[in-house]
Amino acid sequence: MVNPATSDAPLAATPGQRRALQLTAGVFLLAALGLCWPLWPMLLMAVWTATLAHPLLLRLERLVRGRRAAAGLLALLVFLGLALPLYVAALVVISAIRDLAASVGSAPSVKAALEAFASGGAASDILRIPASVDDLVALMNRHGSSIYALGTRLAGVATQGVVGAFVYLAATITLLLEGEAAWAWTLDHSPLRRDHLTRFAGAFRETGSGLLLGVGLTTATQALVATLAYVALGVPRAALLGPLTGVASVVPVVGSALIWGPISLAFAASGSASKALAVALVGALIISTADNVLKPIFARVGALRMHMFLLFVSIFGGIATLGAWGAVVGPLVVRLAIEALALLRENERSNAS
Repeated sequence: MVNPATSDAPLAATPGQRRALQLTAGVFLLAALGLCWPLWPMLLMAVWTATLAHPLLLRLERLVRGRRAAAGLLALLVFLGLALPLYVAALVVISAIRDLAASVGSAPSVKAALEAFASGGAASDILRIPASVDDLVALMNRHGSSIYALGTRLAGVATQGVVGAFVYLAATITLLLEGEAAWAWTLDHSPLRRDHLTRFAGAFRETGSGLLLGVGLTTATQALVATLAYVALGVPRAALLGPLTGVASVVPVVGSALIWGPISLAFAASGSASKALAVALVGALIISTADNVLKPIFARVGALRMHMFLLFVSIFGGIATLGAWGAVVGPLVVRLAIEALALLRENERSNAS
């Protein structure tokens, strides 16, 4: 007879022990999530990167004859060629947007606000190159404390950026190498049914491809078209207003007209009727038309099954709640919620039949 105390077989837990185990597992899971929370943007982007880059990994693996070398090379190429430039561009644009908002908000009249908007805001003399030693001394006297504070912030951001870049690269390489094993482990240990978890994973992958490829490519191309058009028309601060036009293309109904419309009005208010007409025509015939043409094309690469208005609300609602990264998390949460509601509905129908 086998002694229960010495048997290798697990003992049946009582209801109280099961509840205690569930509570313990929940506490440790929440603690683990809390510890990883500061790095969640990098981890989220690493999961999406590894998922979308997996087909390329298989092709590259044949060329370099090794998955580990292929994963490292692919992650580095994606980081240097896409992630890092986009991150730096986002920092520059966000900083410029803040300056523009402050300039427009402090304008004494509607006309002055439009002129400030069209000019991209007043440039701070902190960016002016001193022409002499006296100019340098005067600049330091006026902005010494601001320059020190700016340098301190930049040092902190640089440190966080190095840590984030390392985590992103390490997580991407790890997932490219061991992503399939990690997914198998998740299927085995998740409390959700395997088919339900697979549906959620599909929605997660769809959101990543839709945002990074569908919406991202459309916005980037729209920004490029708008920037070139503004440069050709002599619009001040085209490097700022062009990306803003690309971002505005996400807004339903008005789209990119949210940016080129005020620019045209600003030129009209300042007496440049010809420039105002040129901006309006280029905006309506080229910039907005490009948006309508590009969306169906890029939707084939990364389609996100979400209404444009819902996407707009989730992006800007996420930004209002979580900051810049909320633009990614907002659509992801809403898309997963849609999938959860669909699964609940399907489950109710199957139970009723």
